[in-house]
Amino acid sequence: MKRESFKSRLGFILVSAGCAIGIGNVWRFPYVVGENGGGLFVLFYLIFLFCMGVPVMTMELAVGRASRKSAVHAYKALEKPGSKWHIHGWFCILGCYMLMMYYTTVSGWMMAYFFKFAAGVFPQGMSSENVSSVFGNLLSSPSEMAGWMAVTVLLGFLVCSRGLQAGVEKISKVMMLILFGLILVLAIHSCMLPGAKEGISFYLIPSLDKVKDVGLGKVITAAMNQSFFTLSLGIAAMEIFGSYMDKEHTLPGEAVRISLLDTFVAIMAGLIIFPACFSFGVHPDAGPSLIFDTLPNVFVNMGGGRIWGTLFFLFMTFASFSTVMAVFENIISFWADTFGVERKKAVLINGVIILIASLPCVFGYNIWSNLHIIGGRDVLDSEDFIVSNLLLPIGSLIYLLFCVTKFGWGFDKYLEECNQGEGLRFPRMLKPYFQYILPILIIIIIIQGLI
Repeated sequence: MKRESFKSRLGFILVSAGCAIGIGNVWRFPYVVGENGGGLFVLFYLIFLFCMGVPVMTMELAVGRASRKSAVHAYKALEKPGSKWHIHGWFCILGCYMLMMYYTTVSGWMMAYFFKFAAGVFPQGMSSENVSSVFGNLLSSPSEMAGWMAVTVLLGFLVCSRGLQAGVEKISKVMMLILFGLILVLAIHSCMLPGAKEGISFYLIPSLDKVKDVGLGKVITAAMNQSFFTLSLGIAAMEIFGSYMDKEHTLPGEAVRISLLDTFVAIMAGLIIFPACFSFGVHPDAGPSLIFDTLPNVFVNMGGGRIWGTLFFLFMTFASFSTVMAVFENIISFWADTFGVERKKAVLINGVIILIASLPCVFGYNIWSNLHIIGGRDVLDSEDFIVSNLLLPIGSLIYLLFCVTKFGWGFDKYLEECNQGEGLRFPRMLKPYFQYILPILIIIIIIQGLI
């Protein structure tokens, strides 16, 4: 079966950035920045992003580009005879399925709120109790939840059924360019609101007093965690796009561009949220309460709030749906490589699998609301714990060890693949850092996540 490749470099960068950009950029990053010293946290975040995130991203991309295969077969093509690195490829695919078991539901929430704002469900002056009840009613209705989840799944696989260039790349280009336009418009509007200056100060101006209260060590570890998890590394979500790349540009240069786009969206999200919240005297929270309670309360008290709310949730729909499409593409490519299944058949099979596998998350907020799995967490949080705290960091560590140790692919082969083409290159002198320091940093993240 002939393997597709990206039609353009821009397509690769936007599709890969779309995979990295997700709901965590909006409902977690701004809050973590504000609570951990503002600009000082951002500085540490950028340092760790380029010291940790970018190198590991190049490793996933290198494995994909050198092998031209999906997760399992990529390892098989590069590993030494008799070694078992490819077993991790199966865990990567497990991670993709598990991520989609709850991410499709959350993406469905975004789509639902886009249509609710557009339809006028949130009129100007709506009470905070009524605003909160909209989300409560959505969660309590298994049919409505399942309906929006199903729309997300079906649309995602419909795009993927058209192929890489005509489907995923073409749609992602349009979505991501609109997303960047929306976020600029929304951020400019928020920064022009009365009292916005206070929100911007809380968000970005370094606060040494806050750093002292939180503790410099906690600020640094929070920045390390955020910089690592923001890129969705460890479950072959980036590896698959490496397998579609050409060799005209170096991997460090492309990884930096993807990381900068991801960071741009995260920082701009804060410039939407904090000025608006401070302007209306509302302290922003983190997580779902920020998106589905705090911000709708801000929009209903804002002039033209229906329009701004609609645009915001269109942005959020694109941010979440771009990740859905990217992960679906990984799953489809895995089926093609492993079972020889042609694309449209793989779409049908996996459409059914994901629809069924996503139902526990849907039911976890209503008919199974008493079900708590890991440490008292509900279904969604339990699935997210497994992906975010286990599969992503451990998977990243395995990719790292595979690329830099003599037991795996080997540092020399990795570096040669990494530096092929025009652009930024990694010097060979980084080898000790990649082999000894970077693994320790990832192990610290794993331990923190489990604690």
